Amino acid sequence: MKIIKNPEERKNEILDAADHLFTQKGFDGTSTNDILEAVGIARGTLYYHFKSKEDIMDALIERYSGGILTRAEEIAKNKSIPVYERIVSTVLALNMNHGSGREIIEQIHKPQNALMHFKAQKAVLNGVTPILAGIIREGVEQGLCTTPYPYEAMEMLVVYANTVFDGDMIELTDEERLSRAKAFIFHTERLLGVETGTLTFAKQIFEKDDEDES
Repeated sequence: MKIIKNPEERKNEILDAADHLFTQKGFDGTSTNDILEAVGIARGTLYYHFKSKEDIMDALIERYSGGILTRAEEIAKNKSIPVYERIVSTVLALNMNHGSGREIIEQIHKPQNALMHFKAQKAVLNGVTPILAGIIREGVEQGLCTTPYPYEAMEMLVVYANTVFDGDMIELTDEERLSRAKAFIFHTERLLGVETGTLTFAKQIFEKDDEDES
């Protein structure tokens, strides 16, 4: 007997299967036939939901971005965590270097996938900036920060970090990356109007990235 599932459930099954396969075999090593066999559906059903394998990857980027931003927002709203620690924890929550998240990152950095890369960067910029700005406004209210431009300050920082530390736009040696990280923290303190050394502990963001890449 043929089982008929609602479109959203079937779509998520396809994404789950692709997510697993991309992790195990990589994007290039996974064929549409692999996905069809994993889900147990006909090709027409797959193309009803997605036009191509690239379209599936695009949907996975949206899914990951949404999930990551949701976690970041939950941390940002947890007022039991001090403001400065919340900023760092929120940024750390944006890390996609786990599971097929790493495969997605590798895939979108390929030249032929410039559009997917743009969409991923746009999702981060539009999603995380208001979340972080909200924390900074709390810091201003508590007298911890003095910037009159919480949103604009976060926008500048997110754009810089998403460009320089992205690993695609600018190639950095380990020494150059460390120097950029120190400068980033230094200028973040200036933008937010906090005392020098206040955000030194934020270097764990970059140390965490190094651990994930090793």
